[in-house]
Amino acid sequence: MKDYPGAFMYGHGSAGTGTTESANRAAFDKFRIVPRMMRTCTSRSTEVKLFGKRYASPLLLAPIGVQGIIHPDAELATARAARKVGVPMIMSTASSRSIEDVAEANGEGDRWFQLYWLKTPEVAISILNRAAQSGFTTLVVTLDTTTIGWRPHDLEKKYFPFGHGTGCAVGASDAAFMRLHGYSEIKHNMHVEYPYDPDELDRRAEEGDEDVKERMRFGNIWSREMNSGLFRTWDDIHFLREHWKGPIVAKGIQCVEDAETAMDYVDGIVVSNHGGRQIDGAIASLDALDEICASEKIRSAQKSGNFTVLFDSGIRTGSDIIKALALGAQAVLLLQLNIYSVGRPYMYGLTIAGEAGVEEQVRNILADFEITMGLCGFNGIQDLVGNRAALIRE
Repeated sequence: MKDYPGAFMYGHGSAGTGTTESANRAAFDKFRIVPRMMRTCTSRSTEVKLFGKRYASPLLLAPIGVQGIIHPDAELATARAARKVGVPMIMSTASSRSIEDVAEANGEGDRWFQLYWLKTPEVAISILNRAAQSGFTTLVVTLDTTTIGWRPHDLEKKYFPFGHGTGCAVGASDAAFMRLHGYSEIKHNMHVEYPYDPDELDRRAEEGDEDVKERMRFGNIWSREMNSGLFRTWDDIHFLREHWKGPIVAKGIQCVEDAETAMDYVDGIVVSNHGGRQIDGAIASLDALDEICASEKIRSAQKSGNFTVLFDSGIRTGSDIIKALALGAQAVLLLQLNIYSVGRPYMYGLTIAGEAGVEEQVRNILADFEITMGLCGFNGIQDLVGNRAALIRE
């Protein structure tokens, strides 16, 4: 924060006056866990099954873009740490490293791919194919970011990494996208040098630095592809089904009606408000989860294995995970401080110590969760998911 306040605030900030972000955390304080004693919890299991595959815990690393503004190793460090800890990484379309490079860094780890719904069908198909070929098993399509929300701090500080060509590696390494815009070859290693200094790059552009000017031009093209302002409908999901053979998860669901509609189109949802970064004054994500998982239709589909409910926005501790699971989530995404899932905390780890920092952050929250689970009398995830009686609401 001291050295690069712009990068810190880009990750820390939220939409408008920040009321949605604040509501996300306040919602957790409204629920209290009711511990149970004298239960057989000596040998506990945090294992969970999602889309037919078993994972060691109900924790996933949320999709966070432009990690190159945080650490020079960017998404590669996160991918390596996720593999070591044994948690799935969800790669963002706005990454500062290519799909192939992140997959290589992740090795034998589990990885999902997050899609900002691209404007051009041919580009979307190409990127989906690359993700599948690189071992990404589940597609997480973000519904709430057809355009970027109103974020006063970024506007005031003119802090927009895409405008200088960072967070654009997925596009720069895509042959279909590059051909579409007149480039004869892909730019596999295109990313802004660390630390990202927008003022310095603007100065260099004004002085005629052609490399910086080209990156700025490219960044604006890619940004318009990702955040085109083109609003989709549920029927458009058929396009994704045609070009993606694995599970599809819709991220950004915040009401019961949308959740029930989603059951006809996708395999699961992420109950999320983007960490409060898109809409000011919106419902807290945990409150939305509580309402959605109170739906008999949703609960029945979960029990039958036909529908999966995930959660993000606000998770910080092991107790937070317990609360989300008890309300009905089957797994949670970890963001940064307030970014997407369990996102922001692990971004702070990346900032401080790169791969080792991410690994330490994730191990800490997993240890917190496993210990607290036992102390509360839960032997496994099966005791927790949908166990509303484990909580009281103040």
